[in-house]
Amino acid sequence: MNVRFEHLTGLSVTVDEVQYDPTRPAPPDRPHPFVYHVSIHNDSQETVNIFGRKWIVRDTDGDTLVVEGDGVVGQFPKLEPGQTFSYNSYHVIKAESTATGSFFGTTGQGRPICARIPRFEMHPPMMA
Repeated sequence: MNVRFEHLTGLSVTVDEVQYDPTRPAPPDRPHPFVYHVSIHNDSQETVNIFGRKWIVRDTDGDTLVVEGDGVVGQFPKLEPGQTFSYNSYHVIKAESTATGSFFGTTGQGRPICARIPRFEMHPPMMA
C-alpha cells in the first residue's frame, strides 16, 4: 500500500538552535555530538497528529545516514490549530555534515500529511 503524504499549508518546522555539545555520549567512529532544538508549528486550521520522522544526515566524506522512527523523542504530539511542539535531541557525526528531514502525521480527519525539517549544518571544531 502506497501512502502519499501531502504538505499541509500552515504546518511548518523551524530549527531554533544547533550547537556542538562534547558532553553528550558519542561512539569513537562518530565523536562529534550536536544538539539541535526544533519546533513544529501548526498554524493551519486543522488538528495534526505527528507519528513519525525521518532524518537524512550527509557528511563531507560522502556518507549518508538515514534515521527513521515512530514519534518524536518518544512522544506523539497532537497539535491543535495555533499550537507548537518544541523539543531537542542530537546527532553524532564524524565529519562536517548537513541534516534535513520530515515529520509525518495525519490531520484529525485522517489525511496523511508531512512537514519538512529545514536543512542545517554541523561543523565540528578544529582538532589540534
